[in-house]
Amino acid sequence: MTDAAAEKLKSLGWSSVEASGFIALVGPLWHRIVNDVQEYALIAEDKHHNRRGVVQGGVLMTFADRTCGMTGRFVSGSASLATVQFDTQFVDAARIGEVLVSRPRVIRSTRSLIFVTTEVTAGERCVAMASGVFKVMKDGRERAT
Repeated sequence: MTDAAAEKLKSLGWSSVEASGFIALVGPLWHRIVNDVQEYALIAEDKHHNRRGVVQGGVLMTFADRTCGMTGRFVSGSASLATVQFDTQFVDAARIGEVLVSRPRVIRSTRSLIFVTTEVTAGERCVAMASGVFKVMKDGRERAT
């Protein structure tokens, strides 16, 4: 199922996002731009399940956080952002095998902070809503305060 889903994403213009570290364990993540909107996808695999057999909430939070941060970096031109605050509301269960999609939107951007929101969907269903505040890092090594 995962290979078929990946091939379908490729055929729809999605490309795999290069990743290392923790996010590489969660992904792969997929990306495309449609009508100037950043879109990200994650295929819910068996490795993402919780004890109830649906997608673990932490996976949804990680996916939303990463996609909001990636969009914030894209919009700001900054090489590095740090999550300062992040809120997530779980709306519906995401099932293994579904393609999860996030379309983050920057609400406001200042020199030092970026405010971003997203909905994570599975098909037509909203499974999570999230919003975050991201600090623009000056040199990529600065620590968030």
